[in-house]
Amino acid sequence: MTKNNPPLTIGRLAKAANVNIETIRHYQRKGLIIEPEKPLGGFRHYPDTSVDRIRFIKRAQQLGFSLEEIKQLLILGDQHCRDVQSLAKEKRNEIQQKIAGLLTIQTALDDLISSCHTDDTSHCGFIDGLSQKGFLEK
Repeated sequence: MTKNNPPLTIGRLAKAANVNIETIRHYQRKGLIIEPEKPLGGFRHYPDTSVDRIRFIKRAQQLGFSLEEIKQLLILGDQHCRDVQSLAKEKRNEIQQKIAGLLTIQTALDDLISSCHTDDTSHCGFIDGLSQKGFLEK
């Protein structure tokens, strides 16, 4: 390494990838990034590709992939596009189901809110609605 490009220690890696050191250690424990050998009396030096790998992991997390799913994506890599596509479709379907569930909750909240009359101090329609047996049950 040159003076312009110092060795990539865990601290420098964390800063370059915009994560904290514990995130890197967590990814190492999960097998998502490799922990380099520690030289006697020195610091571990990470390859420059570690920054891109961590950024990949963070972007995949933003799309809703779990660390275990991300590990699968990394194992599959570029050579197994059909398998990657299948995992991505499964994730999309899972997200669609979550959206449908959230829309159901939103509708139920809208119904409860509309049943709440602020001028009636004897009882609250919102609380009454939540108290009803079968509320949001399928």
